[in-house]
Amino acid sequence: MKFARLGDAGREQPAVQPGGPESNGKWYSLAGITADINGTFLGTGGIDRVRDALAAGDLAEIPDAGSLRLGAPLSRPGAVVGIGLNYAGHAAESGAAVPEVPVVFLKPSNTVAGPFDDAPIPPLSRKYDWEVELAVVIGQRASYLKSVDEAAGCVAGYVLANDLSERDYQLPGAAGQWVKGKSLPASTPLGPWFVPAADLDPSALRLRTWVNGELRQDSSTADLIFDVPAVVHHLSQFMVLEPGDVILTGTPEGVALSGRFPYLQDGDVLELEVEGLGRQRQVLRRTTAP
Repeated sequence: MKFARLGDAGREQPAVQPGGPESNGKWYSLAGITADINGTFLGTGGIDRVRDALAAGDLAEIPDAGSLRLGAPLSRPGAVVGIGLNYAGHAAESGAAVPEVPVVFLKPSNTVAGPFDDAPIPPLSRKYDWEVELAVVIGQRASYLKSVDEAAGCVAGYVLANDLSERDYQLPGAAGQWVKGKSLPASTPLGPWFVPAADLDPSALRLRTWVNGELRQDSSTADLIFDVPAVVHHLSQFMVLEPGDVILTGTPEGVALSGRFPYLQDGDVLELEVEGLGRQRQVLRRTTAP
């Protein structure tokens, strides 16, 4: 089962596609169940209600779904939490030691964008970089969880994310300024769809990135240093996670920061894919200061 939000920016409608061959690429409206795919929907049993409605044949097909824009599959999250250096290969290419505990940063929720929207390069950016990531969507309140098993039960599902990062803002100086480098407009494309936790095993999903058709990243979530339950459990000791919050679990090696590839430029085409979670495509556009 896949959830999406279809339509122009700010006017998206919630939709679902059944799993398996019976879907035939059709999307069904959730208008009678929820106004949006958000924390309220996820935290009040919305996924189960949709399963029941699909089984009963109660949902109306969206006839023009294929012609509609795919927005981020979740409306604006309350929090977007990032985990840094969570693949050993990426830590090595970044010149950092493999962390003993998760490296945590926050991104403003207004950075969330659609999976096929143009990606703006900031006016003063010199080192704009890509990061394909498995993102976790929280389904119930998580605070001071007692175990990783309890943490796994707080996951509503998964979505593909791109954590676009300006390295010149993020890394200089003794302390670094991670939030500055991770907070730029439209720097968190999500989607194209959200898949419930019951429908996807996140333990060994292939992640890939292409820039202008050339493969840059090719790895697996099996190489995560801290897996999904470990990350959720850890974060719950320091913050309250709420339904609809998004956790970016980190990116594998193969980014421009490695020095092996050029940074993103105006007109570059960026494509990202996580197995089972679809594929994104962004055209990079240099912006000017107002």
